[in-house]
Parts: sequence; C-alpha cells; structure tokens
Amino acid sequence: MMHRLLAALALVAAPAIVAAEVPSDVVSGTLRPGWRTADGTHVAALELRLAPGWKTYWRAPGDAGIPPLFDWSGSSGLRGVNVTWPVPHVFRQSGMRSIGYSDRVVLPLTVATDGGDARLDGEVEIGVCHDVCLPATLKVSGTLDATTTTPDPVIAAALATRPFTAAEAGVSAVRCTVAPEADGLALTAEIAMPRLGADEETMIETANPAVWVSEPETRRSGDRLVTETRLVHVDGRAFALDRSGVRITVMANGQAVDIKGCNG
Repeated sequence: MMHRLLAALALVAAPAIVAAEVPSDVVSGTLRPGWRTADGTHVAALELRLAPGWKTYWRAPGDAGIPPLFDWSGSSGLRGVNVTWPVPHVFRQSGMRSIGYSDRVVLPLTVATDGGDARLDGEVEIGVCHDVCLPATLKVSGTLDATTTTPDPVIAAALATRPFTAAEAGVSAVRCTVAPEADGLALTAEIAMPRLGADEETMIETANPAVWVSEPETRRSGDRLVTETRLVHVDGRAFALDRSGVRITVMANGQAVDIKGCNG
C-alpha cells in the first residue's frame, strides 16, 4: 500500500515531503477494543496521539494534506470496518489549507462481525506534518470480545463529535450545476441551510478518487450557502461527474455538516 501513499504525496504542494522513518515519539496508534452492541455490531476505535506541533489528516485532507489509508485484510471474524470521522480542524500554512487533527484524535470503528469474538489486525498509513511531512505506517491489533457490552466513554465522546447529517442540520435542498472548462469541470453547489456559524468553509469530494478537487470558494447568498470549485482528472482525462456521489462538508465554529449527493 505504501506506493499509493507515495503517489498521493507527489500531488501535494505543501511543506517539504520527506520519505524518512517517522521517529517513534511523533505519532502512536492504539486500538481501543470497545464493546459489542445488541445487534452484533462491535464499536471499537483507533486512538492516535501526536507530538506537540504535529498534525495528521482527515478523510479528505485538502490541498496540503495526505489522505489516510486503512488495510484490515489481516483481520478475522468480521465482514467490514467503517471509520467515523470526528469534526476536523482547518489548518492554514504557506497560503494553503489542510484539514485534520492535532495532539490526539479518536476514530471510532464500526465493525460488522460474524457474531463471535473478532480479531482486528490493521495497517494504517497516514501522513504526519510539522515543518516537513512524513508518511507513517502504524500496525494495530486486538481482540474484540463479544461478551463486552459496556460502552467505552472515550469512544462514546468521539462519536458525539461526528458531523451533523443534512437532515439534522436542516438542509432542505442541494442544487449542483456543472460547466465545462478547458482542463475539467467547474462545480457550483447552492445549499439551502441555516447558517452553521461565522466563516463557513466547505470541503467537496467526488465518488471518483482520480478527480482532484480544488479548495472551494464559499459565500452566503441569503438563506443559501454557495460553494464553487474546480474538478480535474489527475491524468488529464475527460470524465463525467456523478452528482449523487458528490459529498460536501460544511465547517464552522467547531461543527460540521455532512451532505451526501445533489438533489437538484
């Protein structure tokens, strides 16, 4: 998997990227084994701790970030793992924006099990940045005991910091318009939603990982949040945009709203 991470690094025009071993005191990863719910789902978490001044990245890290990669293929007794991302922070450095976490972050893991105890063995590839950016590979493992039913308060607190859904935030419509450009597409999304807070920012993702998305420009127009971005295929190819696969995250005041798909 490391070759995919290095390929992603090549696209980042951020602090200098160094292919070096990360010192052991920069980042650590620990599996919190969590608890089993009544429906057989197991709730666990990956806890990352970072040295002062270092940060790591959210699901969609922005122009100056490195996307994380998870490999759970060494696990047994389970059918899938889903990561819940707490509301991230926005960082700006050298005129560029990245999105992620500093100090400590707990990433809840929702694990679909086969019913009994499960063994979670994972390899997690992340970027950690200070004055330089380094790729880090963390190995985490542990047994998910089917008889443990008492919730872990640390994981429960992290789940409580997830973004609001569109329905929870009162989003009533998301209208997306697309226009061709010389090297890609221009996307404008108009979101009917109450103001989340001062200085609203957005992050836009598509269902196609080969499509690069520029940092959006966001403004208010009455009761609508308008956000505009450019989409370019990383290989310079033509592409079609699946509007149902557009994902917009609105962030402000330590809160976020997760909006999936355009409905207009």
